Amino acid sequence: MSRDDVAAVVAELTLAEKVGLVHGTVDAEGTATGFVSGVERVGIPPIRLTDGPLGVRTDEPATAFPSSPALAATFDPDLAERFGRALGREATARGQDVLLGPGTNLIRVPHCGRNFEYFSEDPIHAGAFAAAVTEGIQSAGVVATPKHYAANNQETGRAEVSAEAAEPVLRELYLPAFRDAVEAGAGSVMSSYNRVNGTYASEHERLLTDVLKGEWGFDGYVVSDWFGTESVVDSATAGLDLQMPGITVPELLESMGIPPESLGGIGGGPDGTESEGDSPQGLFDAAEDSPFAGGMPDPTSGGRYATDLGPAVERGDVPESRLDDMVTRILRSLDAVGHLDGETSDDGEASGDEKAGALDTPEHRDLAATVATRGSVLLENDGVLPLADEADVAVVGPNVDEALLGGGGSSEVTPFVRTTPREGIEARAAGAVTVARGLPRVEGISMFDAMGGAGGPATEDADAPDDGADAGPGESVEVEDAVAAAAAADVAVVFVRDRATEAADRDSLRLPGRQDELVAAVADAADETVVVANASGPIETPWRDAVDAVLAAWYPGQAHGEAAAAVLYGDADPGGRLPVTFAPEDAYPTADERRFPGVDGEASYDEGLLVGYRHFDATDAEPTYPFGHGRSYAEFRYDAVEAVGPSTVEATVSNGGDRPGREVVQAYVEAPDAADIPDTADTSGTPGDRPRPPRELAGFAAVALDPGESATVEIDLDDRAFGRYDESAGWTVDSGAYVVEVGRSSRDFRGRVSVER
Repeated sequence: MSRDDVAAVVAELTLAEKVGLVHGTVDAEGTATGFVSGVERVGIPPIRLTDGPLGVRTDEPATAFPSSPALAATFDPDLAERFGRALGREATARGQDVLLGPGTNLIRVPHCGRNFEYFSEDPIHAGAFAAAVTEGIQSAGVVATPKHYAANNQETGRAEVSAEAAEPVLRELYLPAFRDAVEAGAGSVMSSYNRVNGTYASEHERLLTDVLKGEWGFDGYVVSDWFGTESVVDSATAGLDLQMPGITVPELLESMGIPPESLGGIGGGPDGTESEGDSPQGLFDAAEDSPFAGGMPDPTSGGRYATDLGPAVERGDVPESRLDDMVTRILRSLDAVGHLDGETSDDGEASGDEKAGALDTPEHRDLAATVATRGSVLLENDGVLPLADEADVAVVGPNVDEALLGGGGSSEVTPFVRTTPREGIEARAAGAVTVARGLPRVEGISMFDAMGGAGGPATEDADAPDDGADAGPGESVEVEDAVAAAAAADVAVVFVRDRATEAADRDSLRLPGRQDELVAAVADAADETVVVANASGPIETPWRDAVDAVLAAWYPGQAHGEAAAAVLYGDADPGGRLPVTFAPEDAYPTADERRFPGVDGEASYDEGLLVGYRHFDATDAEPTYPFGHGRSYAEFRYDAVEAVGPSTVEATVSNGGDRPGREVVQAYVEAPDAADIPDTADTSGTPGDRPRPPRELAGFAAVALDPGESATVEIDLDDRAFGRYDESAGWTVDSGAYVVEVGRSSRDFRGRVSVER
């Protein structure tokens, strides 16, 4: 359908029909996260929207892929494009038209409960993955929705907190990944709950209209986060195009199949309606001492497009031309993926061969396992890995009998299959395997627990103690049991985990419960100890000097056990590199409460550009493991590094070891004025007086090498690594010579070259 055709369809619609296309309503089939009624009279079918970034979340199973940091740790955008295409194909197979992902926010706060949905602390790295996943989703005939625009970098108080960030900081750090996703063809962008410099993102005309739709040329639509609209007129005129979910709390409960009375009064009166004296938060109300306090939206605060937008248009408060634009943008994006061509049946299931939907295919299972293995980051290895096939192994950890699929919230997925660490190692080991959990199961946490368990597969209790959860009747799970098993084995492999969820932030980077104590005790008893850390992001590792190997394996998804065994036994090289810096929690710039969680409803971003590795490079703070770090079973040598132009460098890399491996070659641009950077930086000044980080990632490339093999890797340098943003001049680049450092991480360089700009 051409633009003229879309315009002709819009011209045929009545005011009521147009309003009906810009807000959600109840999905009678109960298969979608969000649902928009079509207009059968003019051939517009219903629109179904589904979570999420780690797998398709409906009421049916789907492939549960690894978390976003695991994908980003591969430093392989081609793999990310395949990941996105698989998400799109599974969404199509479930009759969904729009997928609410990828998560595109920068990882600013290491405690952020939703970091497992985001890619990286670096904007160029995050943008490469946001673009690749977006391209993959769209290529499968599904609208991608990068989220949450913009500066949604914490869950604490996310419904109200204002990210106070200077324009250059937004432009250089927090917006680039969204622009990359838009340029990759995203048909939709989701606005965030939070405020940006005092204005709610859903009614931020500067961000939605001037930047996104104007400067970037985005011709798709902006959708609100669920219950994330704070107004009708202000949001519509600012650039919000689709309000979600567009229904009341009782209707939401009904769509979930939950009788309102079963929630014990949460959400209003016994019939689900709000009664005098009830909290306006209704279903989403959280006690002040709840981990979800301030993280849940107010579903009654902003008015409803369904009832209020039409009258606003009739009064002239919202021009009808703006409503036409809202509808046009939605239809244009849906037409681009074939949704207006009749390729989806009335019951929501994909029909015909036009949209090649597929679920739980061998390809998707292999892809989930590949991401989990290639994204595993070997932080330490004193020669214990890979494990000998015949080694007697003690498998230790409170959660060795479950696959860690992800964090809590809207990205939760129920898989068709899963393998646990115990199962993976028992299937692979040739020696004896002894399992000793050592501690009771560490319970996960989910925002759905604050909703009476509504809305997802989460069954874990948010209030369960994380050091003494249900161990089963009569079962003794003591640290001493694990110590005995470790002492009797050749090697102990300890699996540990954190707890993370949407709508709440982690209260510490330490492992919950007694897991640190467990690791230390096992390491003291065992001949050799390996720790596998399944985490949403950075954790503290107080026991690292006592163990022989540390593997950061993130949330591995359904292939948890399979992937762990493959890496531990050397069937796959741990090809991952850190997309975030690991450090003690008081070493991050957000250790200042003004910056996180904020004071008086404002989170100051006055650290400026010094986020992640930029902060550690610019200050005396030492990371435990730097951005880009990761070891291999191979032994790589950099034979030559040279510049082949102003925008390209080459590195010749050899594998001098006896095992195949995969090296990630990273290029960092050193700023000409990076010297003498203060501990904090106000980046609100002009390009000439704003301090810069000492270096910034400009590009990367991966290469797989067999023993004795060498290859020359070419890295294209992103222009943005040389640029600065000024509010009056826009993007500028200082002319002169720039040093480009090439190596294995942000702290491990193997060559330096100079390029002219």
